[in-house]
Amino acid sequence: MALRLGEILVEKKLITPEQLKSAVAEQKKTGEMLGQILISMGFVSESKMLHVLAEQQGIPFVELKDTHIEDEAIKKVPPKFAWHYKIMPIAINGNVLTIAISNPFDMWPIDDLETHLGYRIEKVLATSSDIVEMVKKVYGVGADTIERILAGEENQRTGSGPSRGTKDEGRGARDEENVQDLEKMAGDASVVKLVNQIMQQAIKDRATDIHIEHFRNDVTLRYRVDGVLADVQVSENIRYLYPAIVSRIKIMSGLDIIERRIPQDGRAKVKIGESEYDMRVSIIPTIYGESIVIRILALKMLFSIADLGMSEKDVVMLEELIKKPHGIIFVTGPTGSGKSTTLYTCLSKLNTRARKIITIEDPVEYELKGISQIQVMPKVGLTFAQVLRSTLRHDPDVMMVGEVRDLETAEIAIQTALTGHLVFSTLHTNDAASGITRLIDIGVEPYLIASSVEAFIAQRLVRVICPKCKEKVSERVSVLAGERSEKEKEGKVRIDKEKEGRIWKDTVYYRGKGCKACNNTGYMGRTGIYEILPVNEEMRKLISQKASVDEIKEKAAALGMRTLKEDGWDKVAAGITTPEEVMRVTQLEE
Repeated sequence: MALRLGEILVEKKLITPEQLKSAVAEQKKTGEMLGQILISMGFVSESKMLHVLAEQQGIPFVELKDTHIEDEAIKKVPPKFAWHYKIMPIAINGNVLTIAISNPFDMWPIDDLETHLGYRIEKVLATSSDIVEMVKKVYGVGADTIERILAGEENQRTGSGPSRGTKDEGRGARDEENVQDLEKMAGDASVVKLVNQIMQQAIKDRATDIHIEHFRNDVTLRYRVDGVLADVQVSENIRYLYPAIVSRIKIMSGLDIIERRIPQDGRAKVKIGESEYDMRVSIIPTIYGESIVIRILALKMLFSIADLGMSEKDVVMLEELIKKPHGIIFVTGPTGSGKSTTLYTCLSKLNTRARKIITIEDPVEYELKGISQIQVMPKVGLTFAQVLRSTLRHDPDVMMVGEVRDLETAEIAIQTALTGHLVFSTLHTNDAASGITRLIDIGVEPYLIASSVEAFIAQRLVRVICPKCKEKVSERVSVLAGERSEKEKEGKVRIDKEKEGRIWKDTVYYRGKGCKACNNTGYMGRTGIYEILPVNEEMRKLISQKASVDEIKEKAAALGMRTLKEDGWDKVAAGITTPEEVMRVTQLEE
C-alpha cells in the first residue's frame, strides 16, 4: 500500500523517484507511515498528500474553512475527544456522524467514537492544521484543558472545587480556606496550562491586549487585534475556573491574590517559543468579580522610519526635524494612535555612542539598548517634572518626556529645549494645530512655544488591507462625499479641488474579502497616517498673536501641510487601506 502511494505521488510529479527512494529508506529505519515521512522531510505538502490519499482511499477531501459545521454535530463530540484525537465533527444525519480526520489509517478515533457515542462514523479528510484551528474556533481556547480540570483528570485536587469556591462566603476561616484553595488551584499544572493557552493564542492572533471579564453568569474573553476588540470563543464552563485564572495571573505578575477590593497593576515577563514578551497586567474590581486586561509587549522591537507608513515627503521632513540640535518635537493623537512607536523610532535613529539619550516614561514600553530609560512613580514623588529637573544635570543630548500633562512639565521641557537640548514629547490632541492651543490652554506663554517648538506631528493608525484576500471594489468613493465636515464645505479648510475630484469621486478602491490569514476581518496589520506641522517663521507669528486653531490650519494648508484625512485618502488610492478605516480614525478631528 505504501509503495502504491509513492508510485501515485511520483506519477503525479508531486515527488521525484529519488525522494521516494530516500523516504522508503527512512521508513525502514523508523517504521513510520510513508506519507508522514514524505511530509516531515518536506518533499510534499500535507494538503497535496491528503488529496492523493482521498483519491486512493475513496474518501472526500474538504477545506474546513469553506465547510458548514453543524452545531448539533459539535454537541455530540466532547472537546477532550476532539483535542485528543485531532478530529473535527462536521455533520450529523440520523445515526451517522461525519468527522474530519487527517490520517485515514488511524482507526482508534473511529472505534472510540463509535463505542462511546453510539454513532456510525463517516470520514472526510482535512489537513491537521485546519482541524486544530477549527477545533479552537468552535470549542474555544483551552476547551480541552477546562474540561479536564472540571472532570478532575489532570489533578484530583481541583475536583469540583471551582464551582463551589468562587463566592466570598463569609469571613474568617472560610476566607482563609478559599484563599488557600485558590493558591493551590492557581499552581496546578492544568490552570497554568489554561492561562498559557490564552496567552499563546493571543500572540498567535497578533493581539496587543487580552480582556477577561466576569459578568453575572458568564465570562468573556476578547483580544484586541489591529486596534479593534473581538470576542474569542471559550467554553462556557470557564466561569467555574475564573477565580483560579485571576489568582494565576496575579501570581505571575506579583500581585496580592487576597486583595479583591482595589485595582492592582503588575507586570510579568513570559517566553513563548523563541520570543520574550512583557505582560502589563491591570486588574480592577467589578460587581461580579475582578476584570483583567493584559497588554502584550515584545521585549525586542526593531524600529525603522520606513516602517511607520509615512509618505516620502513626510519621511524627508521627519529626518530633517530630528537632525536639529535643539527644540521640541511634539507627537499628538489619542491613546493607541502609535505615538510611542514614532518616538521610539526617532530615538533609535539618533541612538549613537556620541549622544546621551534619556527617556522619562509612564510606563516604559520597550527597552532600548544604549538609552537611559526612567519610569515615573508619582506615589513616591517621582513625577515627570521632578525627573526632568534631575536629568538636566545628567548631561543629556536628547530627551524624551512621555507626556506633557501640566504647566510645570511643559515649562521645564521648553527650558530644556531652549538651553540646547532636543526634546521629544506627546500631547493628547486631535490634530497638529490643536497642539498649539493645548499648550496655551495649560498656561504656556505663546512666545515660549514659538521659540522652542520645531514641529507638531499628529497621527492615527489605520488597518491595512489583508494582502491575501485583497480585491478591487467596483463602487466609487463618491458615496463618502456627503460625509465631509462643515468646515470643509464652508471652505475654512483647504480642499485641493483636483485631489477632491480624484479621491472622492473617481478612485476605484480595494477591500479585504476576509480569509483564514486575517481571521475573516479583511485586515492584516496597521500603518500610520500623518499630519506634520512645522513651526516656521510664519507659524511663529501666528502663535505669538494667539491665532485660533482655524487660522493656524488655514495657514498650514496654504503652506502645503497635508491633513490626516488627505494622507488617509492617499493610502486609500494606493490600495493600502479602506475609506471606512480613514473615516473611523479621523472623525474625531471634526
